[in-house]
Amino acid sequence: MLRHMAKAKIHGATVTATELKYEGSITIDSDLLQASDILPGERVQIVNINNGERIETYVIEGPSGSGEICLNGPAARMAMIGDMVHIISYCLVEDEIARGMKLATVKVDESNRLRETAQ
Repeated sequence: MLRHMAKAKIHGATVTATELKYEGSITIDSDLLQASDILPGERVQIVNINNGERIETYVIEGPSGSGEICLNGPAARMAMIGDMVHIISYCLVEDEIARGMKLATVKVDESNRLRETAQ
C-alpha cells in the first residue's frame, strides 16, 4: 500500500509578489527549495494563513538569496503581498517507510531567509 505523506514544509513564508499575467505556479527562492528538498516542477500545496485559502500548483525556482515567494497566474488571486503562507510538499511512499517518516520543516524570518530547519 502507498500512503500520501507530507514530506517537507516551508513554514510561515511571506508572499513578496503576485503575477496574475503568468501561466501559473509559485516562484520560491532556490535557497529555500534546497533547504526543504523541494524541486522545481514539484507539486505543492499553499496554505494562506491570512485568508484560509488552500491551493495546489507547481514550483518555479527563484534567484538564490532573493527571499522570493511569488504566486503566479490564477494563484495570484489567492493571496496579497505580505500574506503569510505555508508551502507543503507531499510524496507517495510504501507503508513501512511512511511509518518512520518525519516532516522536514524549514522556518523563515520576515524576509524569507532561512531561520531554522527541523525533522
